[in-house]
Amino acid sequence: MGKIFLVFIFSFLGFAANAQELNARVTVSASQVTNNVNRSAFQTLQTALNNFLNTRKWTKDAYAQNEKIDCTFFLNVQSTEEVNVYSGSLTIQAARPVFNTSYLSPIINFKDDDVNFKYVEFQQLEFNDNRVSGSDAQVFNLTAIFAYYANMIIAFDNESFGIRGGEASFLKAQNIVNNAPDGRGIKGWKAFDGIRNRYWLVDDMLNTRYAVMNDVYYNYYRLGLDKFYEDENAGRIEILNALNLLGVFNNENPNTMINQFFFQGKSNELIRIFSKALPQDKAKAAELLSRMDLTNSNSYKEVLK
Repeated sequence: MGKIFLVFIFSFLGFAANAQELNARVTVSASQVTNNVNRSAFQTLQTALNNFLNTRKWTKDAYAQNEKIDCTFFLNVQSTEEVNVYSGSLTIQAARPVFNTSYLSPIINFKDDDVNFKYVEFQQLEFNDNRVSGSDAQVFNLTAIFAYYANMIIAFDNESFGIRGGEASFLKAQNIVNNAPDGRGIKGWKAFDGIRNRYWLVDDMLNTRYAVMNDVYYNYYRLGLDKFYEDENAGRIEILNALNLLGVFNNENPNTMINQFFFQGKSNELIRIFSKALPQDKAKAAELLSRMDLTNSNSYKEVLK
């Protein structure tokens, strides 16, 4: 009896040690689909995508249940002129817990407008790391996009906990880019598809010229936010140091995708962080933020004045 109990315990621990990485929630909205299609297909797709993200192991690392990464995917589907082929956008959001608090800090908040795929209800969502594309590019494009962002979420999360901690997952995402489906209507995988797409995001994080971005993520989250519980002033100084690094990077490499990507979803958090700063630190933060995060420039100037 005791041996059976021990076998059960070790089996449970083995399962827990190999727990999947993501706590993902996918929502599929088809309100803009005007074709005469069976609406239940989109609910089926939503269930399939949730299973795809939440049951697949994306790394070889051991994740405990409480270490899973909280993330959401909102797929907004639109009709095309082709049967069972859809276009649309995918909004990806992911958050990272701050040490000793219940607060989740946004680490990804991005909208991808280059989504094109083919889906027939109940078709299997197939994906193979070594064979990203297949005979029907539009079928494989959907899983390639979701697999890409699954790896990017894990990569950015790991970057925030360890210096260059996300490299392995960034390389997996880049492999998807390099072997991505290619066909009519499919965009976002190539350098010439635009200046802010899947190609450029992972390329920026793996480009040795931009290596300081690894330090920015680590300093901001691990040395900055995670220190707030024990020493708020010290944590704020580290975050300001991260912004200084980002300011130098932005001056030397203007208009890179990663700079804009870093700030998306962070304005409210940054305002809260520096609203209680010393006057000189508040002024420095306002100057840096209003220059680098142009979308929220007026908010920084007004609140942090």
